[in-house]
Amino acid sequence: MADTAAGATTEPGQADPSRRDFIHIAAIAAGAGGAAALVWPFVDQMNPSADTLALASVEFDLTKVAEGQQVTIKWRGKPLFVRNRTQKEIAEAVKDDTASLPDPQTDAERHKDGKAQWMVLVGSCTHLGCVPTFGGGDYGGWFCPCHGSHYDTSGRIRKGPAPKNLVVPEYEFLSDTKVKIG
Repeated sequence: MADTAAGATTEPGQADPSRRDFIHIAAIAAGAGGAAALVWPFVDQMNPSADTLALASVEFDLTKVAEGQQVTIKWRGKPLFVRNRTQKEIAEAVKDDTASLPDPQTDAERHKDGKAQWMVLVGSCTHLGCVPTFGGGDYGGWFCPCHGSHYDTSGRIRKGPAPKNLVVPEYEFLSDTKVKIG
């Protein structure tokens, strides 16, 4: 039997137990480091790209939209409608607050207080994501030509296969002429 530095004895041909433990720990650590090096690129690619982060919120100058007109801008990869409604459109939307609606909401719940003329909506039909056009529907609002959903001037679903109203995103008015969406 051979003596070891710690005073323990080992049989000839057997490795020192503390040395074996060190080799196992070193091999496990090297394997974990190698696995982390392989996994990191896959995890890192899940972070949003810089151009997506820039679209997380967008500021828009409302002076570009005359009364009765609509501008479509891109926000988070989707169309966003910014519409300057006429007094007639607002009156029609308020009149229909008591109508039987598939997704009930009043007109006042769909715009900011004191800013009834400004309608800000995600321009994707809630049925299958098509882009509705303004003025073609039975209710004076948006019409989705793909499957026939009709929205009123407040973006509420009135007829057709869409289950929900057009989405009102989070937005705030920074001034009388500027809105921040997102």
